[in-house]
Amino acid sequence: MDQSEELKEVTQYLRGLQSHICTSLQEADGGATFRQDVWQQDNGSGRTHILNNGRVFEQAGVNFSHVHGSALPAAASARHPELGGSPFQATGVSLVVHPHNPFIPTSHMNVRFFCASTPAGLVWWFGGGFDLTPYYGDEADAIHWHQTALDACSPFGSDIYPRFKAACDDYFHLRHRNEQRGIGGLFFDDFSEGGFEHAFALTRSIGDHYLPAYLPIVTRHRDTPFSPHHREFQLYRRGRYVEFNLVYDRGTLFGLQSGGRIESILMSLPPNVAWRYDWRAESGSPEADLVQDFLRPRDWLAQAVKPESS
Repeated sequence: MDQSEELKEVTQYLRGLQSHICTSLQEADGGATFRQDVWQQDNGSGRTHILNNGRVFEQAGVNFSHVHGSALPAAASARHPELGGSPFQATGVSLVVHPHNPFIPTSHMNVRFFCASTPAGLVWWFGGGFDLTPYYGDEADAIHWHQTALDACSPFGSDIYPRFKAACDDYFHLRHRNEQRGIGGLFFDDFSEGGFEHAFALTRSIGDHYLPAYLPIVTRHRDTPFSPHHREFQLYRRGRYVEFNLVYDRGTLFGLQSGGRIESILMSLPPNVAWRYDWRAESGSPEADLVQDFLRPRDWLAQAVKPESS
């Protein structure tokens, strides 16, 4: 299979995935509709869908892009120095959903394909995953999220979920605060194991399991009552999300360094956010428990196993 056939197959799937996710999120919101923004510039093109001020979702952005360049940006070449100066193409779908209700977590999903032309031939890989950022901890949500992640990975080997989960816990860590961004999920990069068809099938499975992982959580909490205090804490914790995306996130850095479309790259940022100097939650409160206990890497699925009665 040559480069053009691979890209055509991947981009066809990604466009369909974007459309399906937007339709499903729109139905879950029950109020607002996505605005479609088709864009094109010298180094690529894309289609950004944005939903604002819905009944459930304060903002949801679902972006498809296909970009190219004559040389790999630093965000990628630092990890692949052997590809420095190589022409590349990258395509993917990336989304972030910020709900109104503080009891519905923020969610993120990304699946992408990268290829570079080198004197030795074509180099390619897949990457992506999905992760969940709650503002108030709910063990049932966390178990469901990780069970669905396991379901996405299981057909491809028993080692995939624990590998991708550990990578997610490691990646979504704010090192300057020694905090996890959320409860994790799946993260993978540079994945070409088993050849193109196998790696692509795994990537599709992860992309296709995002909605089954997230929408039941949305349904469970969409009508949960919340107070101004809950909302204030949500906006405060969104600040951590912004910090991670602007300081550490490889996708954001790659997009900025490759000359990507700024509005589409920064659609991941929440529409409302707050910072408070040296704020501390009251000891023993749900807000304190979130960081001190809930946002800790753990085996969530072990908690779902009930001991047999004697």
